Amino acid sequence: MTGVVLENVIKRFGETQVIHGVDLRIKDGEFCVFVGPSGCGKSTLLRMVAGLEETTEGSISIGGRDVTRADPADRGVAMVFQTYALYPHMTVEENMGFGLKMTGHPKAEIRQKVDVASKILRLDEYLKRKPKMLSGGQRQRVAIGRAIVRGPDVFLFDEPLSNLDAELRVEMRVEIARLHKELSATMIYVTHDQVEAMTLADKIVVLRDGTIQQVGAPLDLYHDPHNRFVAGFIGSPAMNFLKGTVNGDQIRIEALDRSISPAVQLPASGRTVTVGLRPQLLSVEAAPSALRIELTENLGGVAYDYLTTPTGERIVVESRGTAPSPANETVTLRFDDDAALIFDAASGARLRA
Repeated sequence: MTGVVLENVIKRFGETQVIHGVDLRIKDGEFCVFVGPSGCGKSTLLRMVAGLEETTEGSISIGGRDVTRADPADRGVAMVFQTYALYPHMTVEENMGFGLKMTGHPKAEIRQKVDVASKILRLDEYLKRKPKMLSGGQRQRVAIGRAIVRGPDVFLFDEPLSNLDAELRVEMRVEIARLHKELSATMIYVTHDQVEAMTLADKIVVLRDGTIQQVGAPLDLYHDPHNRFVAGFIGSPAMNFLKGTVNGDQIRIEALDRSISPAVQLPASGRTVTVGLRPQLLSVEAAPSALRIELTENLGGVAYDYLTTPTGERIVVESRGTAPSPANETVTLRFDDDAALIFDAASGARLRA
C-alpha cells in the first residue's frame, strides 16, 4: 500500500502560518490534484510531502509509514519540477540514470531501468541526444523518466506543464494520464489550471489560503460545489455570479429583472444572496432589454457571448452549434430556476434544500 495520509498538517514560516490543519487521505494508486490560485499553499503542501519543507505540526505517512521527520531520500517519493533541471552536458540516458548512479546501483541495473522508462515515455530514439537537441515536451518527458527510473512509491508533480505552450500542454496531459494508467502509481499533482485538474484527477483538492475548501471527484466538484469559491474556480468558463434579494420563497435578481424560485432553504426576506449560473446552462434571446451583448468570441464549435448588466455585473453565455449573436444586440437571458446555485452572500456557503 502506498497511500498518503496527512493529519492536522500545519506549516509556519516564523510567525506566519500558511497551512492550517490539513487532513487528507490519498488512496493507493490514486491521481490526486492540488488546485487553487497562486499563494494558496498547494506547492508548500506538496513540498512537505516530499520532505523539502519541514512540517511544523501534524503528521504525514506514506504507505502506512510515518515520514514526518524522514529525509527526502527515505520517503519513497520522486518529484518532477516546473523546471526540467536536466544536466546539459549529459545525454538523455545519462540524465535518466544519474540518480541511480549516485546511489551506487550497478550499470546493468541502471541500463535496464532506463530502457523500461524510455519505452514507457517513447524516448528510445532520443537516448543519445543532449537536452539542447530536444523540444520542451521531450525534456519534460526526460524529467518524468528520471523519476520513473527511481521506482518511487509516490510521484509528485509541481506544475510540470506551466513552461510549455498550449499545444504541448495538451499533449503532455495525455502523456501523464497514460503514464498513470500504465504504472497504476500514486500521484500527487499541483496546478493552478483547473482544466488540468478536471482532465487528470481521480480526486481534486481545492485549496484557498492554506485550507482545504473541498475534496472530491472532478464532476462532483463541478456539479455540487460546497461554496462560492469552489463553484467559481471549477469550470471553464467560470460560473457567473449575480446579486439576489430574498422575497419570501423567491429570489429577485434585479440585474435580470427576474425572480426565481430555487428549491433551497432561503434566509429571511430582505437578505442578500449570490446566484450562481453556469455559462453552459444559459441561452440568450433577442428582445428589448437592458442586457446588451458587448462581445462575442466565435471559436468555431463554440461561441461565448459577453454581457454586462445595468448594475455592472458581467455574464458569459456559452452556445454551441448556433450562429453567434451580433455585438450590441439587446437580449434576455433564458435558464431554468433549478440551474441556479444559491450562496450565502456573507460566508459564500452553498444554500441547500
